[in-house]
Amino acid sequence: MNVRTILHPVRGLWPQKVRTRLTFLYATLFFTAGSALLGLTYGLVAASLPTQPPAGSRVTSQELNKLTQCKLALSPARSRPVPASLLAGCKQAEEAYSAGTAAGLQAQRQRALADLLEFSLAGLAVLTVASGCLGWLMSGRVLRPVRVITETARRASEQHLGERLALTGARDELKELADTFDDMLERLDAAFGTQRRFVANASHELRTPLTVMRTAIDVTLAKPSPTGRQLTEMAARVRHSIDRAESMIEALLTLAVSDQGKLSAEFADLATWAEDAIDAAAPEIKRLDLRVETNLDPAETTGDHQLLERMISNLVDNAVRHNEPGGWIRLRTGISDGAAYLQIANSGPYIPDHAVPSLFEPFRRMEARTGVRDGVGLGLSIAQSVGSAHQATVTARSQPAGGLDISVVIPRDPAASRQ
Repeated sequence: MNVRTILHPVRGLWPQKVRTRLTFLYATLFFTAGSALLGLTYGLVAASLPTQPPAGSRVTSQELNKLTQCKLALSPARSRPVPASLLAGCKQAEEAYSAGTAAGLQAQRQRALADLLEFSLAGLAVLTVASGCLGWLMSGRVLRPVRVITETARRASEQHLGERLALTGARDELKELADTFDDMLERLDAAFGTQRRFVANASHELRTPLTVMRTAIDVTLAKPSPTGRQLTEMAARVRHSIDRAESMIEALLTLAVSDQGKLSAEFADLATWAEDAIDAAAPEIKRLDLRVETNLDPAETTGDHQLLERMISNLVDNAVRHNEPGGWIRLRTGISDGAAYLQIANSGPYIPDHAVPSLFEPFRRMEARTGVRDGVGLGLSIAQSVGSAHQATVTARSQPAGGLDISVVIPRDPAASRQ
């Protein structure tokens, strides 16, 4: 039989409710302190009460007649000698008086201490019960916010995250707990809202290429005798839709991996990937006759190669895709204040300042202003997610002449900055 088995029955007797435990603790502490005070008081009173009569108490007040006669007989004014029998009787009377006085004093002392102990114990019992009752009331008042938090947490669900405690009063531990709970509900509400929008947009975006493929196939097969050219055009449309769906799935997978934050820590140079991204976008840059200005100084850091490469590729692709014919792109990398940075700016349609933050949300496009419908709307979302996973700061601002200016600042050692 181990200690846990022995203590199990005792542990079962311990109250389960916090309010009951606090009440029990209040009463126990009061009883302990009161018992100590009672013991101290009893000891001091017992020490202050005499156990022997005072020196002059044996020949005072109302003596026995015999003791009086002895006193007169032993007076110095008496000239005749005192008989021996009288001396013996006087001595016996004096001893009897002293014994009686001591016994009476001891009885009085014991009675006083007994009364003190009796009344003190009764008072201690009454006050202990009173302290328990007051502890029950006060603990209930103090724990009231906890009950509110518990009830709100029970009601909270994916469909009911709009409730807030909004606890008022002094800024104590319970107020901080309630504020923290409100902040958590707000973050959960925002996260669930973002997730719902993301799922709805993803399902819509993935359904679009499937609809295009089905329509192209149905239209072609509805013809009595499809020609080779019609079949080729159908295959081209189907291939384009498949490429679009594949890009969408790949982007979603990249976004999911970066959101998980499970990264490898390898040496990386942003300048190398920036140069590769420009080379990969060269055909589209040539088609739009874009002027590219690069200043690619070494920008060494550590991180996940695949995610960082995809982030830079998306930023370059975004600058090219949402540009205008004959426009420009400026790309810079380097080290500043101990951090690696990448800055990319491009010309293009004007974007209001208030609309810039929304561009980093999944499936948000500015096609109404830019006229560009190509793409899946996840480029900047992936860049933001990858940057956050690497403890980077991603900022974007609109340019007065049109286009965006995006900068990414990554610590030299993101793993250390997460600690």
